[in-house]
Formats: sequence, structure tokens, C-alpha cells
Amino acid sequence: MSAVSQQIITAQPLIALDKISVRIDEIDILKNVDFTLHEQEIVTLIGPNGAGKSTLIKVLLGIVKANSGKVLSQQKLKFSYVPQKFNPSHSLPLRVQDLLALEKCDATKKAEIIRDTGITQLQNSKVQQLSGGERQRVLLARALLRQPHILVLDEPMQGLDIQSEAELYDYVRSLPLKYNCAVLMVSHDLQWVMQGTHRVVCLNKHICCSGLPENVQQHPEYQAIFGTNRVFYQHHHDHCAHGDSAIPCQHDSRPHIHPEPEA
Repeated sequence: MSAVSQQIITAQPLIALDKISVRIDEIDILKNVDFTLHEQEIVTLIGPNGAGKSTLIKVLLGIVKANSGKVLSQQKLKFSYVPQKFNPSHSLPLRVQDLLALEKCDATKKAEIIRDTGITQLQNSKVQQLSGGERQRVLLARALLRQPHILVLDEPMQGLDIQSEAELYDYVRSLPLKYNCAVLMVSHDLQWVMQGTHRVVCLNKHICCSGLPENVQQHPEYQAIFGTNRVFYQHHHDHCAHGDSAIPCQHDSRPHIHPEPEA
């Protein structure tokens, strides 16, 4: 185990759920859930539909109050949440720069985030007219401008092509050290779960298993849900992908996401 991983495990958690249970309309949504998230940790939350992933996030964000259990934190935490979908009304003429202006951030850091998320050319575009991938990158940029302690990404690959997926995972992997935040990512895409994740948590109303990706995939409860033939995809991204070939990116060595090619 690396020194970084050991430090994450032994450090005081940023936030912890202690024996959390949520029951709605006489239906158990979460049952006796224990969960922790540490500073600069990347955790991926997986589970079948109806497993309670969205409810767990809402408990962390303070949107849903648990029927029993405690939410524990050592400080007042700032969260940023990137939802699966964001569909503002067409009657609201919202430009990208207007959306980003809602968050106060140092000008130099703001310029860096805009550049690294590949949305420089989208500043004057209306949010309603963006493609799915463009909208996801704009929402990620806005979330980072909040300078959160915890960044929550709910299915962040929605609407992205394969190149952008790889670049986004590389970028997300760099965020804890770059911006001193923890990352909680919800994903159905098991092929990508391995990318930079320190820990995988498998949820099915309760915590089925938790740990390193390669250990979780051997757990009987994981295999009962996803089968024994589903393995985590492993790929080392030391490049930026341009087109169909993967070559080292010559213009910038930092993790970043390229703008979508023009049609």
C-alpha cells in the first residue's frame, strides 16, 4: 500500500455517516450505512438502479434527513455537486459566462479552470444550446470555481465521447492535490471505475463491500450484483487523445480536457 493511501486511511475523515438509515413511504432506501470520505480522497460509488446512491448523496449534502444515524464532520464543509442532467428553461437566456459568474473565484484560478475544462470558446454560448458533453464540462468548471472541500460528480460521463471520457478522468484524478478537495463520484460505468479511484464503495441499500477496486470485484456481493465476468478496465493515461490515435499532447503537459471538435 502506498504512503498516500495509508495517509488517507489513517487521517481524520472530512465527513462520516454513522449507521444511517432512510425510510420513505414504508420502504427502506438506506439501511445502517457507514461511510467515510477523507481529505484528497477519490471514492467511486457503484451499485444497481434503486440501490440508494442518490439518497446517500442527498444525505451527505444535507438535502435528505436520515430517520436514524448521524452525519459527522470536523468542520463546516463546502460541497460542489455536478448533476447528471441540467436543463435550464429556454425562456431564461443564460450564457456560460453568466453561469460561471455566479461563483466568486480568484481571476487567475478561474482562467486556469476555464482553460483546463476546455470551455474557453464557450463563454458567450447559451447554456441551452450546448451539447451534452459541453454542458458537463461547464458544470464541472462551475463546481470547481466554488473551491469545495468535497466535489460530488453524479455520472459525469453523460454525453461525453470516448476521448473526452479519458481526458475527464485524468483531469478528475489531478483535482485532489491541485485544489485540495475530496472527490465522490457516482458511476454505472464499471469499465472506468479503476481510473484513479482510491476506493470503491458498492451500495445496495447497505454497504455491500468497500476497498480497492481489484479487491471489491472479487467480493461475493459485488459478483452477485454485477456478475463474475465484469472486470474493471485498467488503462494508464499519460497522453491526450487527438482523433483516433493517442499521442503525447505537445501543447500542455497538465491534465486537461480538449474542446469538442467543430462539426
